[in-house]
Amino acid sequence: MAVEIPTRLYTAGIQEFADIRERNLIYVDKTDIIYRLAHESKFVFLSRPRRFGKTLLCTTLKCYFEGRKELFEGLAMEKLETEWTKYPVLHFDLSQCKNKEDIQGIMRELDWQLKQYEKKYGRDETCVSPGERFKSLIVNACEQTGQKSVVILDEYDAPLLDALNDSEKLTEIRRVMQEFYQPLKSCEAYEHFVFITGITKFSQLSIFSTLNNITNITMLPQYSAICGITVDEALDIFKPDIQELAERYKCSYDEMVDKLKAKYDGYNFCENSKDIFNPFSLTMAIKNRKIDSYWFGSGTPTYLFEQMKRFGTNILSLEKNMASASDFDAPTENMTTALPLLYQSGYLTIKDYDFDTNQYLLDFPNAEVRVGFMRNLLPAIVEDANVMLANNTVANIYTTLKKNDINSMMQFLKSYIASIPYLEHGKSELGNLTTFEAFYETIMYVIFSMMSNYVYTQVKSANGRSDIVMFVGDTAYVFELKINGTAHEALNQINSNGYMVPYEAGNRKVVKVGVAFSKEEKNITDWIVE
Repeated sequence: MAVEIPTRLYTAGIQEFADIRERNLIYVDKTDIIYRLAHESKFVFLSRPRRFGKTLLCTTLKCYFEGRKELFEGLAMEKLETEWTKYPVLHFDLSQCKNKEDIQGIMRELDWQLKQYEKKYGRDETCVSPGERFKSLIVNACEQTGQKSVVILDEYDAPLLDALNDSEKLTEIRRVMQEFYQPLKSCEAYEHFVFITGITKFSQLSIFSTLNNITNITMLPQYSAICGITVDEALDIFKPDIQELAERYKCSYDEMVDKLKAKYDGYNFCENSKDIFNPFSLTMAIKNRKIDSYWFGSGTPTYLFEQMKRFGTNILSLEKNMASASDFDAPTENMTTALPLLYQSGYLTIKDYDFDTNQYLLDFPNAEVRVGFMRNLLPAIVEDANVMLANNTVANIYTTLKKNDINSMMQFLKSYIASIPYLEHGKSELGNLTTFEAFYETIMYVIFSMMSNYVYTQVKSANGRSDIVMFVGDTAYVFELKINGTAHEALNQINSNGYMVPYEAGNRKVVKVGVAFSKEEKNITDWIVE
């Protein structure tokens, strides 16, 4: 029996440009932007979150500078490039230096990657350290080929992030990596192009301190879409796939587009940029014909939550956070908050920009990140948190909300809170939860956010602040919490202060919920729904 061969094959998880082109996999053409990049600057740095196509970009640049014209047939580069000069390319993937037990493991990985090029360009036996061997390679490759070397360093910060929470180990790794990167400046006369990718900026490394002419394209508008997939690209390339996905989910094409946008879209890397899909998640959803959480499934950086603990990050202040570029794009060594890491790692993104104040509005990019972040955050807030029970609670709450059964929803919430080991004195290392109310307000915020709903805390209105406002479809839920008070007092505060008024416009339904907590029982004791 003949086997049907799919006519559309996808690149999800494949990072080698040559492999994608030789296997005729679907490729989102970025080569017009790559051509511009290759001709505008000599030393270039790009920061993007993990799983965002940085390695694919690096391997595309590698193939371009190696002059592999046949791989670019039918792409924008085919018409733009006329010379196709072949340069010697030295491509190092520093992500392979992660998860090493000690500095010797990193040294062995650097040794292996250096040897791959030394087989081709030779090794000066007097050069012993990684930096000395790297310098020799850059010079030898240039002298042997008659063309200046192209150097590509992918995920340059990977070994450093791996040790971010161990200051002693970090110091040792920084010393080794700084020595390795040092030749980039001293060999400038032998280099045609140097491209560096990463998530963060370790400014104390020679990679930034000595390359004072490096161009950081991370927030430049002309390069905002060099990684990721824009909405226009997705609708053009994946239109038949989205239609199939819509049929599977029994919805219209436009409704499926909205579902995909809500789940995977929403990244912005400069002011006024187009919204950008997470390429890994979107492609996986298209390939599997299933909307699911793919980004968190591919790994959760523990360094981020440890840094949030270190800085006592207030969980309730993450959303709709106004900041200047220097606040959220700061070098790693100069951080005074976890905000730079949250932005650079892709957990927060730019949502708006005020030209008058030069301030950026930061928020979660989409539902996938919001929900995944909250699920991984819960154990960091509550020691021994039962995440499976939390997931079941979220499912039950979602089901009861669809039925508009608020009383059952509150009962599920009460049952979950009863399972939480209350922190001594109501204080958490993460979130500065110094009061009883703040602790449970945070728990409610996290649980509600895990439903992929928009949830806000301490929402300002004309006469005060409502504790929690949650939006589900066309309904706004306004919660007020009273500690050792009554549910009637909480509800009266909502009504007397008009907390619900901002949400009553149009056809939106407003549900007011007064909630009473007891310090002695450490749980919800009563609630009233209006």
